[in-house]
Amino acid sequence: MSNTRHAFQNGKAFIAFLTCGDPDLETTAALVKEIAASGADLIELGIPFSDPTAEGPVIQAANVCALRGGVTTDRIFDMVRSLRSEVTVPLAFMTYANVVFSYGTERFLQRAAEAGIDALILPDVPFEEKADFAPACETHGIDFISLIAPTSRERISMIAAEAKGFLYCVSSLGVTGMRGEITTDIGEMVHQVRQANPNLPCAIGFGISTPDQARQMASYADGVIVGSAIVRLIEQHGKNAVPAVGQLIRSMKDAIEKR
Repeated sequence: MSNTRHAFQNGKAFIAFLTCGDPDLETTAALVKEIAASGADLIELGIPFSDPTAEGPVIQAANVCALRGGVTTDRIFDMVRSLRSEVTVPLAFMTYANVVFSYGTERFLQRAAEAGIDALILPDVPFEEKADFAPACETHGIDFISLIAPTSRERISMIAAEAKGFLYCVSSLGVTGMRGEITTDIGEMVHQVRQANPNLPCAIGFGISTPDQARQMASYADGVIVGSAIVRLIEQHGKNAVPAVGQLIRSMKDAIEKR
């Protein structure tokens, strides 16, 4: 079993996202430790990119902040390696194809594996183009995470059948961001996944911003992913965001355990 799957072994998984280097890498490291201690089962670490097409304004602003602060992929690798002496939960990089290509796919994945990364999520790589990354990920023991969206429809079964680690179910059309209501038929999406690959965990992301939404989505899937709500707190509190983020994580984790 891959390390990524371990996130789903003890009930519903809570997956947290934050952008590395927002507001700086020292704060990111402190946040990762707090998020893990507060009950997150897997943490997505965003490597900032100048054109994050899947992101809404909150995470876009975090990318700009991190890049202006001089964050580099190498510095992020060093941070992750250092964190691994304390943080044991699975860690995933979430970034864009160009970040990996420009670094060198093989070199990127080798360094990611050496640092202790368990999975890679590239939201701008469609299923049909995953051969550019998936084989190299497998070589280095990293799960290449597939995504499905409400528009995937007839492709869901095909994607689910080949997915590794877990399947990232995008709850809403458009970009990331906090939404007042999620109207997608999540139940039908997850049902199609279950039919194609009964043992594959499904985690729902994009738009989950409150404990009530997290509880609702956890009733359909094996895990929930929260990003913009965390990044918004970091935007509001800056270097002092650690306590507020920890409180949010605990409330979300509590909600999905009590659904």
